[in-house]
Amino acid sequence: MISRFFTSKTIKIYGLFLVFVILFGSCAEKNYNPVIAHRGAWKMQEIPENSIAALKEAISLDCYGSEFDVHLTKDDIPVVNHDKDFLGIDIETSTYEELLAKQLPNGENIPTLKAYLEEGLKQKNTKLILEIKSAPSGKERTLLLTKLAVEMVHDLNGRSMVEYICFDYDAGILVSQLDPNAEVAYLNGDKTPAEVKKVGYTGLDYNYMVYKKNPTWIKEAQELGLTVNAWTVNKEEDVKELLEQKVDYITTNEPELVFEILNR
Repeated sequence: MISRFFTSKTIKIYGLFLVFVILFGSCAEKNYNPVIAHRGAWKMQEIPENSIAALKEAISLDCYGSEFDVHLTKDDIPVVNHDKDFLGIDIETSTYEELLAKQLPNGENIPTLKAYLEEGLKQKNTKLILEIKSAPSGKERTLLLTKLAVEMVHDLNGRSMVEYICFDYDAGILVSQLDPNAEVAYLNGDKTPAEVKKVGYTGLDYNYMVYKKNPTWIKEAQELGLTVNAWTVNKEEDVKELLEQKVDYITTNEPELVFEILNR
């Protein structure tokens, strides 16, 4: 019976199927791209962090995403900058016009969120990973920034290209309420995967040391349907360890290094 079942035709078909599986699997592995450039791709080319130039460099590297940080000015204009001050000028207590008194080393003004998104939305490959910064004055301003950011993304038709991250737990919950289809990940590292999933988050985005202290969380999160990102991963040994653990994304100041490891 067995010899009659495995005819030469069956063997050929089975052989072709195996070839397809091998080729498809290798292509999928080759196309795996977990790289998120932290504050854009800036380090190797000595570009200012969170600048539009750093965004363009991340896009040119073909990163999965380019992360950037958003604050709210005194006159309610969302701007892109990591620290609460821009070259010594406090953002929350200053108008956007006052922030124009200084420029980044490459001559750029501090980018508005609108200008940053408009540049990023000129392409359809690298996601824009929008971090909602917690306002120094407290929750009310943080949630106002959240609302304004989501509205701007919607107004610019950027929902398919923008993902959100935040340290403020309530800000992420608000994002999911304003846009139930949004991808939003929690940064602070103090909640279990189940807690994050329950309130509407779609991902964990924790410092890589959090996963070392909680070694089951990566698997637990993915089993719940959450994505898993790790920040800020800059050493080769840490990158390799996280890749072995099959995290979905790695946020790094060294995107070129991560691509090099992936392509070995």
